[in-house]
Amino acid sequence: MGVPTGTEGLMYPVPYADATQAVALAVEAERLGFESVWANDHVTTQHYVRAEFDEAPRYYDPFGYLSFVAARTQRVRLATAIMVLPFRHPVVAAKQLATLDQLSGGRVVAGVGIGAYREEFEAMHPDERLHRGEHAGEAMQALDALLTRRRSSFDGRWVRYRDVECSPLPVQQPLPILSGGNAPACRRRAARYGHGWLPACLTPAEAAAGYAEIRAEAEQVGRDLPAGFEVALQVAVCVGATCEEAERRFEASQLAAHMRSLSRSTLKDQKGGGFAERNLIGTVDDVGEQIEAYAAAGVTTMAGLLFAADTVTETLEMMEQFSTTVMPTHVQGPAR
Repeated sequence: MGVPTGTEGLMYPVPYADATQAVALAVEAERLGFESVWANDHVTTQHYVRAEFDEAPRYYDPFGYLSFVAARTQRVRLATAIMVLPFRHPVVAAKQLATLDQLSGGRVVAGVGIGAYREEFEAMHPDERLHRGEHAGEAMQALDALLTRRRSSFDGRWVRYRDVECSPLPVQQPLPILSGGNAPACRRRAARYGHGWLPACLTPAEAAAGYAEIRAEAEQVGRDLPAGFEVALQVAVCVGATCEEAERRFEASQLAAHMRSLSRSTLKDQKGGGFAERNLIGTVDDVGEQIEAYAAAGVTTMAGLLFAADTVTETLEMMEQFSTTVMPTHVQGPAR
């Protein structure tokens, strides 16, 4: 389940969920049998969102939010999708991740990436230039060192720190770090440094091809992928009585508008097909067949599900429908 830490104005209208409602969605996800909750990460409003909405969207810090959710739940994994690496020094990010893993009893997943909107980094650092891809590779290595060793240092081009003791370490050893994104560089980072890959809106064939590239890259650099390497695909969900009804409802949602906006950035490499081929849109049987096709392609987790609803009430209704119609037949739970 994708939770609304930074979704207003993007995946959902403004307003969508206040803080109490945002937490309630995560608690309800656990009750309904969802295996994990996935929180995104934004610090300021994007230019195109400001142009569309008069009211500012509410963006909640994912670590503060997930810590509160940890106290209200017992089972769900607490994941970031994604934590934007340039927003935090890796030493700070490691401390936040380790603390959350300690507080939650070992339930954290760190989905990380460069972020969809360079303008957010530029708002924070107007005079600084950063190669976000190179930085991400160094940051992932630094996070792994900080979260697994008693002391570590790092001296890269973009990431530097000296003799840091990150204590206590996470409960999980290792705490899973997933490389988020669809671009070839994201897959290379997953193959070289990650415990998984976190893409979005791919067809089963595209997911299988991407996973094959990761395995080939890992073999080329002499790395054995970690046991349980996770392929966690983020997708939209819209289930209807007919395929046409589901597609109409999806196309009318704010979520569809957001995905169309990403076709110029995060999703720009997608060739052919439409949203229905890259998400869970259709009847119960259509969605079930798509899930099974993803599983056959190597996807292990249907991560960060975003329901094509424009209110919290509609979202809760769609979550309930999904949990009672799709999950009993087509989804293994609560395990991945």
